[in-house]
Amino acid sequence: MQSWIRGGGIRSSGTFCTGVALMVMTLFSWSSPLTGTPNSTTATATSVDENSITGYIRQTSQPRWIEIDLSEQRLRAWEGNKLVYSYRISGGKRSTPTPLGRFRINSKYRTHRMRGKDYNIPDVPYTMYFYRGYAIHGAYWHKRFGTPVSHGCVNLPVQQARNLYNWTSMGTLVVVRK
Repeated sequence: MQSWIRGGGIRSSGTFCTGVALMVMTLFSWSSPLTGTPNSTTATATSVDENSITGYIRQTSQPRWIEIDLSEQRLRAWEGNKLVYSYRISGGKRSTPTPLGRFRINSKYRTHRMRGKDYNIPDVPYTMYFYRGYAIHGAYWHKRFGTPVSHGCVNLPVQQARNLYNWTSMGTLVVVRK
């Protein structure tokens, strides 16, 4: 009986020591992220500047990002400096413009119902929200790509939206400019 208690005590103290050692190692191996560096995951709102975008891309290892040029009504998907996709889009009308700036994809839905003041569209395909209620998505209800006709979202033909949806991940940078 005495040896059983001693053996159990040794086993449990070994488990306790292992747990303490793991906590100490975790504590000493943790380092805070450096804010303001290109590899930082901290989000900051900044104005769109072509030179800063190019500099950001050069400093990181081939990130995927999306450029939306509203003056051309064109979306370009990049992997670093390599163009992967280039699609005609339909951005927001003058009365319901697409927001300008730097954003990140914050949610993705294979299909999603979109509702607004004067629209209610079920099963919107390949929806990728990047800012509040604004998204990049497929549009099966029109074929006027290259012309601003949306309520602020970025419309793509369904097959192209599917390609982009499968290519992107959560957090992909979206740069919208005129």
